[in-house]
Amino acid sequence: MRALAIAFSLVASPTLAQEVDHSQHGAVTAPATSEAKGGEPEIGNAPAPPVPSDHAADRFHPPERMVQAREALANESRFSTITVSVEQLEYRAVDGTDGYAWEAEAWYGGDIDRLVIATEGEGEFGHAPEQAELRAVWRHALDPWWNLELGIRHDFSPNPHRSYAVIGIEGLAPYWFEVGGRLFVSDKGEVHARAEASYDQRITQRMILQPRIELNAAFQDVPALRLGGGLESIELGARLRYQITPRSGTYIGVHWESKLGGTADLARAAGKKSSSVSAVFGIRAWF
Repeated sequence: MRALAIAFSLVASPTLAQEVDHSQHGAVTAPATSEAKGGEPEIGNAPAPPVPSDHAADRFHPPERMVQAREALANESRFSTITVSVEQLEYRAVDGTDGYAWEAEAWYGGDIDRLVIATEGEGEFGHAPEQAELRAVWRHALDPWWNLELGIRHDFSPNPHRSYAVIGIEGLAPYWFEVGGRLFVSDKGEVHARAEASYDQRITQRMILQPRIELNAAFQDVPALRLGGGLESIELGARLRYQITPRSGTYIGVHWESKLGGTADLARAAGKKSSSVSAVFGIRAWF
C-alpha cells in the first residue's frame, strides 16, 4: 500500500516526479558545449583566476614579519651547487699510432645562471695534444630548454696559442636532440664557428646508443694554425654506452673525422692524413 501511495503522489505531482527522475542514469549524454547555459564558460575552459594579492596570514600576524617570512621561503627555493661532468674520456685505436680524447666540464650555480669551466682535446700517445682548449663561460638560461653562453677560450695546442671571445647557445631541441653552436673571435681577429649535435637512443634501461656530429668552420684562412677558410673539419661518431649507475657508464664505438677544403690540402702538404677512423673505448660520468 505504501508503494502504491508513493506512485500515486508522483503522478499527482509532476514537479516531484522530475526531481526524482532516474530514467537517464547510464544513458549516453551529448558532449558538453564550450559554454554553459547563460554564456558562462564551461568548467575546465574558464580563464584562470587572478593571482591573489592578499595574504591570509597577515590577519593574524604582523604584516612586516610575514613579508620577511615569505622572502625567506623564496630564498630557500634558490640553490647553488657544484657539478663535474665527464662527457668523454676515451682511448682511440687507430691504424698506426693510437690516440686519446677528452671532453669535460665543471659548473657552479643554480637553475638560471652558472659559471662553467669546460675543456676538450685530443692527440696521439707519445706526442703533444693535437688540440687542447679550456673555456670559461657564463651560462644563462633563456627558457627551460635553451642556454646562452658568454665567455673566453684559450687554446694550449696547437701552436701558436690563441685566446678567443666566445658567444654561443646550447640546449635541447625538439625530439630530444642535444645541440649547440658557438662563435669564436680570436685576439688576432680570426673568426671560427662550431656546431654539434647528439642524441641518446635508449635501447634498454641501461644500454644507450649515442650518435654524434661536430662541424668546425673558419671564416678566413689561418696559415699559422694550418686552417683553410670555410668548413675545416667534420667529426662523426656512434657510441654504445652501458650505464653502470645513473651517474657513470662505459662505452665502445667508432669515431670518424676528416679535414675539409683548404685545411685538408694543408694537412696533406705537411705529410699528414686528412681523415681517420678509430675504434673507441671510454667512460662517461658526472659527480
